[in-house]
Order: sequence, then structure tokens, then C-alpha cells
Amino acid sequence: MKFVLILALLAGGLLSGQEKPAEIKTDGWEAVNIPVKTLTSEDSFNRLLRLLSVFGNNARVAGDSQLKTISVYAPKEIVTQIRRLVEDLDKPGTEAAIGRNIEVTMTFLRCSVKPPASPPALPAEMESVARQLRAATQCKDVQVWDNAPLHLQEGKESQVNLRLPGTLPARPSATPTVNIRIRPESVSRRDSGRYVRFGVLRVDFRIPVATGDTQFNYMDVGVNTAGDFMEGQKTVLGKVSGMGEDESIFIVIELKVLD
Repeated sequence: MKFVLILALLAGGLLSGQEKPAEIKTDGWEAVNIPVKTLTSEDSFNRLLRLLSVFGNNARVAGDSQLKTISVYAPKEIVTQIRRLVEDLDKPGTEAAIGRNIEVTMTFLRCSVKPPASPPALPAEMESVARQLRAATQCKDVQVWDNAPLHLQEGKESQVNLRLPGTLPARPSATPTVNIRIRPESVSRRDSGRYVRFGVLRVDFRIPVATGDTQFNYMDVGVNTAGDFMEGQKTVLGKVSGMGEDESIFIVIELKVLD
């Protein structure tokens, strides 16, 4: 009963806007609130909470995933150890952070302001994206350049380098490439569906550009963003310059969380 009362007092202090964790000493034990800043999804928060069970009967630990707070009632030296452990685990890439597998597909679309002689056939799943691009931009010709399927893990950063199809005319060594750096931090559920929060989502292209009859240089362009993306929804990340003056590249992302 004493432990329940102390946790209620601590939660009340947090809800009232108290920034400094409350501390109550009883019979040599302390009751504290420890905020969780990074592992905010329900899955990663619960994994963190389970890892704290290593302290067994030496501490009483409870968590509130909505308040993002772990309440501890334990001797002072145990509280210190738990604080240190939470600080070590409450980071991307830790044992607590790494969770669900996520499949991501990036599609690179090449768009030209010049209308095509004959409209190219697009995959059915890209037709709606192409219609939106034609309506919102000056694009008249939309073609799929390449796809990059990625298998990711929640809380773990991944990086991949790919060579893209095509070269400059008469310059077979002028090959475009792309570097993808991506970190899905957490999976969360809302009324509209599941979302993946990306702390890092960077796509860098090296595009060959002709500087003479037989010479060329590389142009570095890319998109650097972060945020929440909905499962099953195609999202256009951004637009960068293409291999021609009238061409641009659009990056489309789609993801699926594997249960």
C-alpha cells in the first residue's frame, strides 16, 4: 500500500508540470520518477521496462508508457544503478531500442517536362503517384528509374550504396549512384494506422553531368529529412535534379511493419 501511495504522489507531481523528479525517502528507500526520452513507442518502452526486471526484489519498478516515465522504489544505491541503466539504454540502437523488422521500398522516378512521344507503361501501384506529380508539377513524362528494397530494424541505423541504371551517351563510365542512410527510431499506432518515426532519412545521389564531348563531372544532390511515415502509404520525400536539364528525380517511400 505504501508503494502504491508513493507512486501516486510521484505521478501527481509529474502531471502538475514538475520538471525535477520527485524523491521521497522511506525506511532507507527512495521513490523516484525517471523520464524516458528516446524509447517512446509502446514496444520499445516495454522492452526497457522488462530489462529492468534484472533487479528483482531489490527494487519495485513500474512504468507508464503514456507519461513516458518509469517509477522506481528502491534503496539509494539501487536507484543510482537503475538511473544509469536507463540512461545507457534510452538511446537509438540499444538492446531495448531494437525491435520490429520493417520493410521499406524506395522508388526513384525520373520526370521530364517534355511530353513523351508515347506514354510509358508504369506499374499499377505508381499510377496514382504519377497523376499527382503531373497535377502538382510541370512533369509530363514520369518513368520508374529504379527501386531500392530495404530490410530495416527498429532502432538500428542502416546504410546502403547502389549503382543506378543508365549512363551518359558515349560515356559508359559515367554511372549514377545513390547512398541511402536511414534509421527507423520507433513504431507507433494511431487511429489512422501504424507509423514509423525516422530519426535519419538521407538519400544522396551522384549524378554524372557532361562538360564536353568526352568529359563529365559528378553533381551531388539529395534529400535529408526525418519524421513519421504511415504504413502502407506512398509518400514523396522530395525532388532533386536529374541527368538532364529538363529532368528531375522524385523519391517515393513505402513501408510495412513485420509483426
